[in-house]
Amino acid sequence: METLIDRCLQKRKVALLVVGDIMSDVYLWGKVDRISPEAPVPVFESTERSHVLGGAANVAANLRTLGCEVHLAGVVGVDDAGARVRELLRQQGIDDALLIEDPTRPTTEKTRVIAQQQNVLRLDQERRHPLSADLISRALVDVERLMTEIDGVVCSDYQKGVCTPDFLKPFFAMARSACHPIIVDPKGRDFSRYCGATLLTPNLAEVEQASDITLDDQAKLTRAAELLLQQSEAQGLLVTRGKDGMSLFHPPHAPLHIHAQAREVFDVTGAGDTVTAVFSFGVLCGLSFPEAAHLANTAAGIAVGKVGTAVVYPQELRESLREEWPSWRRKILRLGELAVTLQHRRQRGDRIVFTNGCFDLLHVGHIQYLQQARSLGDCLVVAMNDDASVRRFKGDRRPLISHDERARILAALGCVDYVTIFGEETPLTLIKHLRPNILTKGGDYTPETVVGRDEVEAYGGSVRILPYVDGVSTTELNHGFFERYGSASQSSRNDK
Repeated sequence: METLIDRCLQKRKVALLVVGDIMSDVYLWGKVDRISPEAPVPVFESTERSHVLGGAANVAANLRTLGCEVHLAGVVGVDDAGARVRELLRQQGIDDALLIEDPTRPTTEKTRVIAQQQNVLRLDQERRHPLSADLISRALVDVERLMTEIDGVVCSDYQKGVCTPDFLKPFFAMARSACHPIIVDPKGRDFSRYCGATLLTPNLAEVEQASDITLDDQAKLTRAAELLLQQSEAQGLLVTRGKDGMSLFHPPHAPLHIHAQAREVFDVTGAGDTVTAVFSFGVLCGLSFPEAAHLANTAAGIAVGKVGTAVVYPQELRESLREEWPSWRRKILRLGELAVTLQHRRQRGDRIVFTNGCFDLLHVGHIQYLQQARSLGDCLVVAMNDDASVRRFKGDRRPLISHDERARILAALGCVDYVTIFGEETPLTLIKHLRPNILTKGGDYTPETVVGRDEVEAYGGSVRILPYVDGVSTTELNHGFFERYGSASQSSRNDK
């Protein structure tokens, strides 16, 4: 089953230009267990220091983690923090050629003191004065050269001096001329500076400040959104609302309110950057605004469950999206997805049991067999023949039930952990990829006739033959139905 992130990852790699305020996020990890004798203040004992990308650079890092080609434009100082930012960007494969050094300001640096996983203090080093006319001109020349090489633009405004009207107006004009979507994470009271943007991603406090409306009910939020959309001339507004989720306003459609993912919140730092990045990624991969908003909401739920500024990985999104599916649907996987999932389980020490078959018209013999197979290990994978391969083996009148329905029935069983559908003559390709610990078949087989036996035993696995339930098979049941009801049905037709 395909998730939204799978749909995105199937597209060609997208290239984005991220512009905005670049930050260096520093974390001092340690503990507090005493009070200073010099003053009534806690004593922080630092045990570790870490550096991560913040602000626009964090947006870029999230996009890169999703597989995008990312170019980052902004300003850093001529200092150690700026050098660290460049090094982190290069390590992650993010183009830093558009970074401009400004000797009149330090690199914006936020140092957070974390004791026992709690943020106890933040120290900021920054200057917020606007870029000089010369730096703006240099930046515009640089980004203009890139317009033919990218698919979209993300603007991350933290009001540190980069995203001024003097820069944004000509920059947005370039992007619109190239027909690029423009996604903006805004700040401040005047959203008219973002005129021409495709969509804005403010949080609730930013909407309240910019609209000057107290947002104590849904109707006021809608009115504020309408005001800001008119002011910015944007096509949409995605408002992040913390524990209440998100609200998407994109006329002429009705507002869409998305509930937050039910997760324990450890740290909201950088969650807005993640939302902007994932929403932009979704839109550029062809998702609709509502679909991209749903994907971004899922990403936000993951991000706030991490301590510190962090990125969200595709596998995390995939697993989180599957949690929203009914339990049976989460079990039906394609070969590539199943291989990754089983690798994770194998690393945990789980023993993988594998079996295969048609499982057409599931009966008590199937149930007993699958329960026995599951008892042999920690995880049971059932590889099921698709409709075409069943017809090749059983004749044109089979299967009685389509492979989609058969897979759903199998996935509904508590003893089955995963189901995958295949159409080859044998499951040998699946066995080679999945590398089960135990390969099982029913009592009508012998070890010598089990496909994959040699491969499994070669890497230390084993083959188990389980008892066959006499007198119970789909073919026998089918014949029994015909003998019992076929003649009666024929008589009924003859009477008409």
